[in-house]
Amino acid sequence: MLKQYEGVISAKSGHINIHEAGAVEFTGHKILEVPSKNGKIVPEKLNNYLETFYNDFSREHMVSPGMIYITHPTEYGTLYEKSELNEIAEICSKYELPLYMDGARLGYALVSRQTDVSLADIAKFCDVFYIGGTKIGALCGEAVVFTKNNAPKNFTKLIKQHGALLAKGRLLGIQFDTLFEDNLYFRISKNAIEMAEKLKEILRRKGYKFYMETPTNQQFIILSNSEIERLKEKVIFSFWEKYDADHTVVRFVTSWATTEEEIKLLAEIL
Repeated sequence: MLKQYEGVISAKSGHINIHEAGAVEFTGHKILEVPSKNGKIVPEKLNNYLETFYNDFSREHMVSPGMIYITHPTEYGTLYEKSELNEIAEICSKYELPLYMDGARLGYALVSRQTDVSLADIAKFCDVFYIGGTKIGALCGEAVVFTKNNAPKNFTKLIKQHGALLAKGRLLGIQFDTLFEDNLYFRISKNAIEMAEKLKEILRRKGYKFYMETPTNQQFIILSNSEIERLKEKVIFSFWEKYDADHTVVRFVTSWATTEEEIKLLAEIL
């Protein structure tokens, strides 16, 4: 999607900016950071960034923005509202930049009790997005969707040159064919949300402090460092960020496969 001299705009907390070991830069494309709020790109900040770039007389010597990257849900489990997507899409249209959505956990966003965004909305506002498979039950692969007949010319050849064309690509397709039969993708995504709500209830009841409120399957709480040492012997969770000298933000994640028995067992351990 990018020309050689272009970079991709991402929220500072964006997955490609933090957790991809510099993979995007390794391909020769710089990630252009913009400030984020609760993991989301703020439309006003995005517009200011682009306005500043195009008003800079030295821009010929700078990496040009070539695409906008957002994640839904974000790395913090938060969700874009339809109005926010619309505003970002309008900014992209104004500057003739494609909008790309990372949908690694897209199913969990679409079935959240607090979302007003549908799959049709995403197809409307985004130029490219992908439907995550591996985090929602698929063995491997993701489904990239070009929404406006805008796939790069000779796209298959580009994939092949990067060593990513599978000889038996139909094995990937079969998974998504199955996931979208009888609403399976949405049904198993809903399980993660239901289990996350039960998890939130348990964490609140036991007096744990939330780092932020999230409506999806990722829950962030603040633990004392001594509590972390106690729990990590029996529980798998992720370090997220240092909170202060004695406390750390950690992440608990439910999935399509999480069971009520596992949630009850966690409650006993906590």
